[in-house]
Amino acid sequence: MTKLITLLSIFALGFTSTANETLRWGQIGHRTTGHIAEQYLTEKAAAEVQRVLGHESLAEVSTWMDEVRSDGGYDHMVTWHYVTIPEGETYETAKKEEDGDIIWAINKMTEELKKGGMSAKREAENLKVLVHLVGDLHQPLHVGNGTDRGGNDVRVEWFWENSNLHRVWDSEIIDDKQLSFTELSSFINHPTEKQIKEWQSSSVLDWAYESKALLPQVYDIPENKELSYEYSYKNWDTVQMRLLKAGIRLAGLINEIYD
Repeated sequence: MTKLITLLSIFALGFTSTANETLRWGQIGHRTTGHIAEQYLTEKAAAEVQRVLGHESLAEVSTWMDEVRSDGGYDHMVTWHYVTIPEGETYETAKKEEDGDIIWAINKMTEELKKGGMSAKREAENLKVLVHLVGDLHQPLHVGNGTDRGGNDVRVEWFWENSNLHRVWDSEIIDDKQLSFTELSSFINHPTEKQIKEWQSSSVLDWAYESKALLPQVYDIPENKELSYEYSYKNWDTVQMRLLKAGIRLAGLINEIYD
């Protein structure tokens, strides 16, 4: 009986750990970005996406890059999720990751997809990576300052539960609204034609600098590091705008590739 209780305790601990890891991946945010992007694809680009992904949608594949983290065959992608631009430096002057960073990876995936000629598996994986990374780049803490692993080392309390600043921005502000990704998409997907044109005409580097410019707002936390209603209220509009911009820009990038 003692052994059985021990085994059940280990199983429960493992399940809890897995659930917490899943929470930190920001699935609703990524799926929202993918779902919005689908609505701004040209007819030709939409057909190409269906050819490449089959029955899977952009929303569905948006979390693939996080799901393969446990596969050693994709370890070279670990540093693709972020870029580090220390205070007072630019992307050009900052030290680069040996395996590439998020800006490098988005540009690489885009160039390879435009060129074509790859296997069906490789093309699908490139597109899945692109969908995920455009979303990541619009989360401000994926453009790190080089001091705290993109806010992961900033321990905070989120509604009186232990957390960290990166997790708050990846998922907890969003999850607190208790919306599905389709509901959230519907609530925020109202850009003007002028905004669409402006957002899609900017560069990947512009997107990174936009995120970097938001860091003072992100790090504006109380000394006791207890975050709840006020912090959520002050930052919710920013979160929604970043998700919307990511979706619109992702669509523009895919249209550029396949048109």
